[in-house]
Amino acid sequence: MFDEYEVIPAVDMQEGEVVQLVQGERGTEKRYGDPAEAARRWVEAGARTLHLVDLDGAFEGERKNAPAVEAVLETVDGEATVQLGGGIRTAEDAIGLLDRGVDRVILGTAAVENPEIVREVSDEYANSVMVSLDAKGGEVVVSGWTEGTGLDPAEAAARYEELGAGAILFTNVDVEGQLEGVKTGPVERIADAVGIPVVASGGVASLDDVRALKAAGASAVVVGTALYEGSFTLEAVIDAVA
Repeated sequence: MFDEYEVIPAVDMQEGEVVQLVQGERGTEKRYGDPAEAARRWVEAGARTLHLVDLDGAFEGERKNAPAVEAVLETVDGEATVQLGGGIRTAEDAIGLLDRGVDRVILGTAAVENPEIVREVSDEYANSVMVSLDAKGGEVVVSGWTEGTGLDPAEAAARYEELGAGAILFTNVDVEGQLEGVKTGPVERIADAVGIPVVASGGVASLDDVRALKAAGASAVVVGTALYEGSFTLEAVIDAVA
């Protein structure tokens, strides 16, 4: 899935616009314009994968940014891999998106509530499911990071690998969107627990953070706020981990 370590720009969407939230809290968002324009900019800067999240879907359980997703797919047109999450609650939803041209679907709440959905989608599209494990205080949280599950992220990751997940997306909500740096310990635990790629997200503020996550065993890192706020350019961070 990832032949070498990748830096993946985030295109988080709310009400048809790119936004970044602090610790996943609604009302903290800062807006960054049109998703298709952002996608084009990141692809032109060297992104091989784009990370799309329908935040309205994540919070409300129903995808609300489908037109923006369509615009991104048309804009990218195969020039980069597209992974999409947020509001995907059924296998039919996931398979429909894969049929449409999304390369990977990200399942979070749906995978926690019905783990067999991972197997069902993977049987149709091998290595197409990325299970999202978002953690607050060491506990997996769902429904837009608002509900605790009691699950340990590393144990959950191993379970989803057995069910056919092609990758794990781990977001440390405790540091998400704050530009205060990453915590590598949880990433290392998950990477040690599974043989599939682990994609890290949350807290990246510097090139050193990106390098640290690579050293912790991540196969890729999702970067949002730091790119949109100009802490570094995508070209610079790609060069830094080459």
